[in-house]
Amino acid sequence: MPRRHQLGPLNILMHIALAVWALLIIVPLVWTFLASVKSEDEIFSDAWSLPATLRWDNFARAWEQAHIGQYMLNSVIVVFFGVLGTMLLGSMAAYVLARYPFRGNRAIYLLFVSGLAFPIYLALTPLFFVVQNMGTIPLIGPYIGLNTHAGLILVYIAYSMPFTVFFLAAFFRTLPTAVAEAALVDGASHTRIFFQIMLPMARPGIVSITIFNVLGQWNQYQKPLVLLQDREKWVLTQGIADISTAAGYDQDWSALFAALTLAILPMLIVYTIFQRQIQSGLTAGALK
Repeated sequence: MPRRHQLGPLNILMHIALAVWALLIIVPLVWTFLASVKSEDEIFSDAWSLPATLRWDNFARAWEQAHIGQYMLNSVIVVFFGVLGTMLLGSMAAYVLARYPFRGNRAIYLLFVSGLAFPIYLALTPLFFVVQNMGTIPLIGPYIGLNTHAGLILVYIAYSMPFTVFFLAAFFRTLPTAVAEAALVDGASHTRIFFQIMLPMARPGIVSITIFNVLGQWNQYQKPLVLLQDREKWVLTQGIADISTAAGYDQDWSALFAALTLAILPMLIVYTIFQRQIQSGLTAGALK
């Protein structure tokens, strides 16, 4: 009982902090959703009033006239292959670094983790020239250089690897070795052990880091801005930024908020569906 009494005020403060944090997240989302179905007069006259009429034509203008549909498709393609490559390469690298001791293991791991401390703003100019030089490679250069989705996907993979390896290496270390050793004795190859035994056992961690990578790559703006100048190759964040710039002159703020809603909803749905898996993945390592 005394311990509960001591923890009481701390629990109250934690709940207050969580409530404030929830309001900081929910209030802008609700305001954006409301503005997406309002007219411009309603947005600027009374921001929190309910719309007199639901103006779904705002979404039509954002989808067709501002080409948000094309930009969203580009984002889906880039994020899908970016996350796929990140999880494939990242999980294999993390597994080897976590389960196989060899000379240089620690140095390679620290090299991966050091990427977490490198600000993207310092790398934008060198990154531009690196991807530009990749475009000069015979045969494959035109497909992985500037203004290509493949080039952007490779950059996404490279910049998502540090956190992926850091997270999954810690998770793989918590998995029991008895099952892997038994499979090795039975003649299973290291590749088969990884894909058929260790990956299913690491499913909570895999799902968690996959969602984090989806959210992170979906919301990227600086990298596409530097690497994609062709409007037809733009991703969703570039399209929304273009609407925002044009809104200062054309005053189509309703379409801007409709575009923001279209960008937010897919990630909100994904996070809502996989919320339990994310929580279990984040706590699994600590519980083991």
